[in-house]
Amino acid sequence: MSKVQSSKFKAFAPLKAVVLNLLLAYALYFVARVVYLLVNYSYFEQGLTVSHLLEMLRGGLMFDTSAILVTNIPYIVLMLLPWHGKERKGYQQCCRWLFVVVNGLALAANLCDAVYFRYTMRRTTTTVFGEFAHEGNLGSVFLTETVRHWYLLLLFVLQMWLLWRLYVGTGLRQSDFSNRSLSADGDVPSRSVVPWHYNVVALLSMLVVAPLVVAGIRGGFTTAVRPITISNANQYVDRPVEAALVLNTPFSLYRTIGKNVFTVPDYFADEATMERIYSPIHNRKTTKAQGSPLTPLGGEAPNSQSLSAGGDKPKAKNVVILIVESFGREYIGALNKTLENGRYKGYTPCVDSLIARSVTFAHSFCNGRKSIDGMPSILSSIPMFVEPFFLTPASMNHVSGMAALLAAEGYQTAFFHGAQRGSMGFQAFSRATGFQQYYGREDYNADKRFGGDADFDGMWAIWDEPFLQYYATKMSEMRQPFMTAVFTASSHHPYAVPEKYRQKYPEEGIVIHKCIRYTDMAIGRFFERASREPWFENTIFVLTSDHTNLSDHAYYQTDLGGFCSPIIIYEPGNPERQPEVQDKIAQQIDILPTVMGMLGYDKPYFGFGIDLLNTPADETWAVNYLNGIYQYVKHGLVLQFDGQQTRAVYALSDSLMKRNLKGRSPQQPQMERELKAIIQQYMMRMTQDRLRP
Repeated sequence: MSKVQSSKFKAFAPLKAVVLNLLLAYALYFVARVVYLLVNYSYFEQGLTVSHLLEMLRGGLMFDTSAILVTNIPYIVLMLLPWHGKERKGYQQCCRWLFVVVNGLALAANLCDAVYFRYTMRRTTTTVFGEFAHEGNLGSVFLTETVRHWYLLLLFVLQMWLLWRLYVGTGLRQSDFSNRSLSADGDVPSRSVVPWHYNVVALLSMLVVAPLVVAGIRGGFTTAVRPITISNANQYVDRPVEAALVLNTPFSLYRTIGKNVFTVPDYFADEATMERIYSPIHNRKTTKAQGSPLTPLGGEAPNSQSLSAGGDKPKAKNVVILIVESFGREYIGALNKTLENGRYKGYTPCVDSLIARSVTFAHSFCNGRKSIDGMPSILSSIPMFVEPFFLTPASMNHVSGMAALLAAEGYQTAFFHGAQRGSMGFQAFSRATGFQQYYGREDYNADKRFGGDADFDGMWAIWDEPFLQYYATKMSEMRQPFMTAVFTASSHHPYAVPEKYRQKYPEEGIVIHKCIRYTDMAIGRFFERASREPWFENTIFVLTSDHTNLSDHAYYQTDLGGFCSPIIIYEPGNPERQPEVQDKIAQQIDILPTVMGMLGYDKPYFGFGIDLLNTPADETWAVNYLNGIYQYVKHGLVLQFDGQQTRAVYALSDSLMKRNLKGRSPQQPQMERELKAIIQQYMMRMTQDRLRP
């Protein structure tokens, strides 16, 4: 090879370095995906064959390409600039550090999300920053999880070492460039690179690489290909939960930056037709609700006596909503009598006793996988579709809820959460939805009747046992009728119990079980205290969870099983309300309409759910959203819909969701039609600020 040819070949060194370093990033992304699979294997093992795994890995390659190219655009540009002066040592060292740091952060996000997945069953998006914006304990959380998953930390250190050690430089130095004229035979000195050769090759490299980068980020070359989004992962999976394995966290983060979350589909051109199929506006006239004494709020009671909080006139019922952190249906023995061939006792003897006196439902679900999903679902009858709406621009909509509706009828309303004010955005949500008072950790500490900050769990909030006693005490100081909600905190990461209970509730099963036992005890003590108060007999209690959590039973790790939350309605002062497990489908967004029905509320109000106690079993339903798939439960079936077409249909009795009945169920067309109406109503009302009658 002549020296001129050698010089031209050396001009390709920056392009070669870029290609080899990006391949290194691909390899480490692949390792991160394998780790993601292994850490959460129980969620993915169902139906996982070699061929299906290869299909998901092939899909993952497309999303990795997009993430790697977006992440490394500055590095690619800096390396391919048509300027030979960039071969200075300092410049190349900066490029190396940029590559290592940026890709190291991306790999760290992937590894962290391997831990967070079991709480959300999805890849993390940018809404996580809004969700935890006001938390001051994230450092402690991160440190705890780092210690618990030390092997991931070691892997991260190894990956960072590999990024640095295997990084490929150009191998050129500024002294390699020569401006000397070519010799008579056309040669240049053997260690020299002609600058204009280098610059031309760099320019051509940029012109070639630029469209390839754009195509890689978009997910394809043709103009007919729209830029890939998170939902595109579903074309490589059989179950929605598997989309998390196909995606990567950097892609999920950058694809949700500043995105318009809610897009109105055009399933129905005629709004009137859609309204006939489904409407979230409740315009109920007064009807007797299964034995509930009828007292229309703001109207006349059946005996023509006006609503009053005192005297001999009938009182409006108080409403108490207990939202119990991570208290999934899986942990409750009374709701799992067939689990483990009837041997499963669960971890909740106090709640089991409460269920024996309450109305519960055979199939009950949450409408999201995060606390910020559960709050609007339970208190405002608004499910989570795509992203938590309170973390999107739609949070500026005019929104109502149970507190606002009842405050307008003369109720005192208050929200209780044992964390510092502002935590999880709950204070903002409670104010926006009509709660008049908010009681948090600061208020608990200021009450000298209780233990103050000595009862702080050290990370999140006041321990459940003392805070629920505080909750009962504060309600006794409120004027009836009142409506309150409490959000507990102890059955949560870092999965600890108070020191004095560590012997009583030792480690068993999975790490959360001891916390469930502690919180169950705290709930039992709350009801003991409440039962001695004068307002107890005049109160409707509803107990549910914000979402589910860690699982050790296959049924609760399926796409639908991950949404199984209890809904327990306890009305101690109404002997006509017989305890039973109703063979109905229930969901969190049904709580508001059901309570308003029990109260005899007859004014128009907004809510996506239904009144469970006044709806026939065959007309009850539930809906949730997971990784781009809507799941619609009705008629003993689960329909999975990707926004355009049905992906699968399973029988509710098919607990592990193994037999796809798509195209074989006569109810499928009608379920599709109903689900489309629900989705379009949701998107339309979110984008048009129509969350009130």
